[in-house]
Amino acid sequence: MTSWELHGRELGNCNCAPGCPCQFMSLPTHGNCEAAAGFEFDSGRHGDVDLAGTRTAMVVKWPGPIHEGNGTMQIIIDERASPAQRAALERIMTGADTEDMATMWWVFSAMSPNKLETLYKPIEMAIDVAARTGSIRIPGVLETTAEPLRNPVTGAEHHARINLPNGFEFRVAEIAKATTRTSGAIDLPANRDTHTHLAEIHLSDKGVVPARA
Repeated sequence: MTSWELHGRELGNCNCAPGCPCQFMSLPTHGNCEAAAGFEFDSGRHGDVDLAGTRTAMVVKWPGPIHEGNGTMQIIIDERASPAQRAALERIMTGADTEDMATMWWVFSAMSPNKLETLYKPIEMAIDVAARTGSIRIPGVLETTAEPLRNPVTGAEHHARINLPNGFEFRVAEIAKATTRTSGAIDLPANRDTHTHLAEIHLSDKGVVPARA
C-alpha cells in the first residue's frame, strides 16, 4: 500500500436525529442511512503527492443501516486538484491503501457496492468547528447548511459533543443540525434539520493519528 496522511476538517450531515444512533451502536432513526459530507485538508500527502489545500465531498445512501451494505456512493473532488491529487484522493476516499476498518471512508466504500462516477466540480466550503456552523455548495450536486442546535424553550444555542476515544473518523465532534438539498444522482429527501457533526480530522492509512502541532 501507499502510505498517506490527511489533516483538516469535516462537516457531515445524515438523516438521523441529532446525536446519530450509529455513534452509540444503535439502529438509525428512520431505519436507513443517507448522508452528505465535505472535507477540507490543510495538510496531507499520499506517497509523495502533496494534498494540502484540497477538498472532497461525498453523497452516500443505504436502504437500511450502513452495516447491512448495498449502498450507493458518489465522490466529488474539487476541480482545482491536479491529476495526481485527484488519483490520490479517489484512492483514499474509496478505502484503497487503507488498513481494514481503519477509516470511515474504508467502511463507507466497503458497504457501497454501487459506486457512481467520481465528479470533478468546484466545491465551496466553510467549516467553523467551534461555532458549529458550516456550509457546502457543489453546483449540480448538493447544498448543505449547518447551524447550532437550539434549546426549544429559550432558543439559546445548545452545545453538545460526541467523544469517541477509539473512533475511526474523529476523536471529538461538535454536534449541530443541517439541511441538505440535493440536485445530483443521489437524492437525500430526509435531510432536513437533521444530525450534523463538525470535527477536526487527522487520518492515515492506519486510522486516526495525532493532530499536527
